[in-house]
Amino acid sequence: MRRLPCRLRRLAAPRRLRAYGGPERGSSSLEFAGLLPLLLVVAMAVLQLGIAGYAVQQAGTGARAAARTAGRPDASGEYAATGKAAMSGWVASHSSFRRAGDGDAVRVTANVTIPSLVPGVHDFGTASRTATMPRE
Repeated sequence: MRRLPCRLRRLAAPRRLRAYGGPERGSSSLEFAGLLPLLLVVAMAVLQLGIAGYAVQQAGTGARAAARTAGRPDASGEYAATGKAAMSGWVASHSSFRRAGDGDAVRVTANVTIPSLVPGVHDFGTASRTATMPRE
């Protein structure tokens, strides 16, 4: 291997820097640290979207169970308790039910407040589902 002239040898990187990755050593750690907040925001948004979808699904389940109970002549006042019992506990505690219809069918609307993952933000709206069942 040919040796560099004396003046160029001084400009070359020292041997300790060449052996361990050179002047770019640690740059991947800095890039990761810069990208980490963005990754966390995206992950929290995906989780919040999943929780909102789960709340909508639970509202539908509660509305169907409540409408089934409200259609029976002997237990029409228990429809809200039946709807809440059909839902998960942490979603059922933030739900309300409304009954309508006096004809051949009964309609129950379930409203569920969407839980929040973001601290300090409590207004992600409500999920609402309606179920109609025939009267017995």
